[in-house]
Amino acid sequence: MSQLSRIGVAIDAKLLDQFDHLIAKRGYTNRSQAFRDLIRDELVEETWSSPDSLVVGTVTLVYDHHVRLLNEKLTDLQHEFHRSILSTLHVHLDHDNCLEVLVVRGKASAVQHIADSLISTRGVKHGRLTITTSGAELR
Repeated sequence: MSQLSRIGVAIDAKLLDQFDHLIAKRGYTNRSQAFRDLIRDELVEETWSSPDSLVVGTVTLVYDHHVRLLNEKLTDLQHEFHRSILSTLHVHLDHDNCLEVLVVRGKASAVQHIADSLISTRGVKHGRLTITTSGAELR
């Protein structure tokens, strides 16, 4: 473990009460853990904002499998981007709707392009890209 540093932070009492309530609800045992996670989250966000940075993430899609040729279009796109798509999970939600989760890796700009291509495909009801890092640079 690296050397720990102590810092002091001045925060409005009402804001601190709200923060304490939030972190208790999320299961944090102390403020330091919550602050570290907030800082890491911002560092990941900063990494993702650079188009050439290497990222990992998931693309989540919900779609109606009855839409004509949608399955073929999604599969074709996945084959087109096969170097960046590590894995997929397909779940039948009900008679009409499917959930697909794709694990992606690559440059931030390429991962964003893959997500945009899949999410904007006609018949996709909802899609979301979630980005993170491999964690190697985070302590």
